[in-house]
Amino acid sequence: MIYLEVPKRLKPIVNQAHQVAKHIFRPISRKYDRAEHAYPKELDMLAALMDGLNAGSGQQGAGLESMQSDEGRGEGVRNGANMATCLGITELCWGDTGLALSIPRQGLGNAAILAVADAEQKQRFDRVWAAMAITEPGTGSDSANIRTTARLDGDEWVLNGEKIYVTAGSRADSVVVWATLDRNLGRAAIKSFVVEHGTPGMEVVRLDKKMGIRASDTASITLTDCRIPKNNLLGTADIDTKKGFGGVMQTFDNTRPMVAGMAVGVARAALEHTRELLADEGVEVRYRGALFTKSAAEAELIRMEADWEAGRLLMLKAAWMADNRIPNSMEASMSKAKAARVANRVTLRCVELCGGLGYSEDELLEKWARDSKILDIFEGTQQIQLLIIARRLLGKRSSELR
Repeated sequence: MIYLEVPKRLKPIVNQAHQVAKHIFRPISRKYDRAEHAYPKELDMLAALMDGLNAGSGQQGAGLESMQSDEGRGEGVRNGANMATCLGITELCWGDTGLALSIPRQGLGNAAILAVADAEQKQRFDRVWAAMAITEPGTGSDSANIRTTARLDGDEWVLNGEKIYVTAGSRADSVVVWATLDRNLGRAAIKSFVVEHGTPGMEVVRLDKKMGIRASDTASITLTDCRIPKNNLLGTADIDTKKGFGGVMQTFDNTRPMVAGMAVGVARAALEHTRELLADEGVEVRYRGALFTKSAAEAELIRMEADWEAGRLLMLKAAWMADNRIPNSMEASMSKAKAARVANRVTLRCVELCGGLGYSEDELLEKWARDSKILDIFEGTQQIQLLIIARRLLGKRSSELR
C-alpha cells in the first residue's frame, strides 16, 4: 500500500533539492524573470549535483521508470525514480519553476527517452540533455493530429515539419521530436525520434516571449529534410493499430505527475509566504475551531491549504503507481489536472490577499502567479485531462468520447 510519509531513503534528495531552491534559485529568480532568454549561468554548477541526485534515485535526467513491463521488478512496494523525481521537482519549483526547467540534462525529453527507449538507446543517450517537441501550429492539445513526418530512406530517417513551444529547445543538446510514419494510420503511426542540435535541416527559428517561466527558453523549430540515424527512433518502428499511441503516450503517464509536482511546489511557496506576510500584519492562522469563527483571510488560507493537500496526495499516488508498474494513466491526469488548477487559484488568491504588496515586484508572489499558469496548459490542458479521466471512468475510446 502507499504510505504518505516521504520515504526515508529519499529524504536526502528532498533536502538537497530544497537547499538548491532556497540558496540558488530564490536569490536569482527575479534576475532571470527580467532578463528573458538570458542563460542562467549559475545552473552550470548544478549539473554535477543533479547528476548525483539522480544517481541516488537510480535514474538519469528527468528519469521516470517505464511501466511497460515487469522486467527486473523485485517483490514488495517500491519508491523509485518517479517518486524521487516528483518530490525533487516539487522542492525545486518551490524556488523557481523556470529555473527548474532549465537545469542541464533534466529536460522533458529525457523522460521520453526513459519511457520509450530500449536498453541500448538508454545507455547511448545517458548523458544527453533532451528537450521534447510535440506541439505544432494547428496541433495543440490533439497530439494525434501531428503533421511532422518521418520517412525511412536507407539507414536514415528524414524528418519534415515544424514544432512550437519547445521547452529548452535552443539550450538542450538534443530534441525528442514526435512525428508520424503514416498519417493515414492515425495515432498508431506516431513515433518519437532523437534529433541532435547541429543536425543539418533542423533550425531554431524563434524564441518566444512569455507571461511566466521566463528563465526557461521556449523555442520554435523547423525540420527540413532533416536526416538522422535509423536507430535514433525510440523503441520500435512497428505500427500496431490496436495499441494506438503505444509507447509515446507512456511519456505523459510519467511526466504528468512531474508537472503536478511543479504545481504543488509553486503553490506551497505562495501559501507559505502569504502566511508570513499576513503574520507580519498581525494575522495568525488558527487551525482550531470552526471556520466561521475566524477572519476571512484565515479561513481562506485554511481552505487553500486543504485544496493544496489534495493535489499533493494525487501526485504522490500517481508517482507511486508508476514506480510499482501499476497503470496510472487516469491517476496521472487526475494529479496534473487537480494540482495545476490548485496552483493557479492559490497563487492568484495569495496575490489578492496581500493586496498591493502581492501585486508589486517587491515580492515574488506576482511572479509565482504568472509562472503557475503554464502548468495548467503544457503536458495537456485542463480540458484534455478531464477528457482523459472521463474516458477512463466510462471505458470509452477516444473515437467514442471527444
